[in-house]
Order: sequence, then structure tokens, then C-alpha cells
Amino acid sequence: MTLDIVVIQPLIALIAGILILLVPRLLNYVVAIYLIVIGIVGLWPRLPYYVPH
Repeated sequence: MTLDIVVIQPLIALIAGILILLVPRLLNYVVAIYLIVIGIVGLWPRLPYYVPH
């Protein structure tokens, strides 16, 4: 089984939801980390084209 964005995204959402229910103060950190990870995953395939060599 390969892990790709279709599998990883629901797992991250599930873990984040459980953490938010257990510790509501973590909401800011969980949302920030989630957005950063999704942004990096979305840009990763195109990143080598924009980085100067």
C-alpha cells in the first residue's frame, strides 16, 4: 500500500479532530500545522521548477 495524499489527508484530519476534542487549546496549532503540510504537499511537485539552480 502506498501512502499518497488521498490516504494521508483523511488520517491527518482524523487525528486532528481527536486532538481538538481532547485538548481544545491545540486548535490553533493543529490548524496551522495542517495548513502548512497541505501547502507543502501541494507545492512539492512544482517546487524544483521555481528554485534557482
